[in-house]
Amino acid sequence: MSAPQDLAVPAATASVAPSLDVSIIVPVQSPAAEVEAVVRSLGAQLESMGRSWECLLVFDGVRGAAWEVAQRLADEQPGRVTAIGFQQPFGESVCMTAGIERSRGRVILTSPQYVQVDPVGLDAMLAALDGGADVVCPIRTQRIDPLLNRMQSALFNWAIRAIIRGQFHDLNCYLRAFRREVLADVSVYGDLYRFLPVIAHRQGYKVVEVPVRHVKEWGRAGFFGVGVYVRRLLDLLGVVFLTRFTLKPLRFFGSVGIVCSSLGGVILFVLFLQKVLYDAGLYNRPLLLLGVMLVMLGVQVFGFGLVGEIIIYTQARNLRGYRIEREWDDSDPDRP
Repeated sequence: MSAPQDLAVPAATASVAPSLDVSIIVPVQSPAAEVEAVVRSLGAQLESMGRSWECLLVFDGVRGAAWEVAQRLADEQPGRVTAIGFQQPFGESVCMTAGIERSRGRVILTSPQYVQVDPVGLDAMLAALDGGADVVCPIRTQRIDPLLNRMQSALFNWAIRAIIRGQFHDLNCYLRAFRREVLADVSVYGDLYRFLPVIAHRQGYKVVEVPVRHVKEWGRAGFFGVGVYVRRLLDLLGVVFLTRFTLKPLRFFGSVGIVCSSLGGVILFVLFLQKVLYDAGLYNRPLLLLGVMLVMLGVQVFGFGLVGEIIIYTQARNLRGYRIEREWDDSDPDRP
């Protein structure tokens, strides 16, 4: 089975008539994934709450013991557990897309490939959805991972709060609950699955956080490679651009262009004064080349912003930058 590298959740998911309460989507990227523990613990908790459920285990090009367990679970619980396998890795976003397309639940619950938090927390998460939330994110309490990892996580979430201006305290916990229509509205591609609550918040959906008990953590302890931090920084910058400047590209590119051109202009002006007042030669002056390059770069970046504004203007009637929560029309007395 193959899939494109970057894929967005199609709007058609909103038109599918949900027949279950909860669909659990589990992207599996390791042969040692604890898929049976995830299915049985989350499923048992949902059953104790009287919720109908299904679980879709999406294997990202991996096989091994976890795949065999998933097949056995699918045989034991047909119609409730589904195992989906890719021939090669495509990433967690594509796994989520494949699972959502085949799901039947009114609520989409995304889970890591192990039991990260106490399943009892599902009660509070689903209660928040019933209370009007569109997205529910857990905040892990009684953390059991190493102190250094907790410090890095806290710094990451602080940067998110400072830049996005939203109250997000634990985006590294991937057990999340979404109303189905949210994922029909929010595009999922690349590594942006990490920031789905942020994007949903910026699009006008109500995002709520609830505390849950932390029971297990996979992954490396301590510092990661430089590439990991660079990718996280680029992802964060991408989310900032998508949530703030998608409909106003000139504000972003224009600001960058003005800064570059201004710096280049200042350098060229200083060199001009040196030439006029002190007869300083411009030959073999690296600053001259730097100043010219900065001015040219600034003009080009500003031009990108103008082109973006033209595209937004021509497509404005096809874009919707708002979401109506409810509508009241008192001219119709029978309308709720």
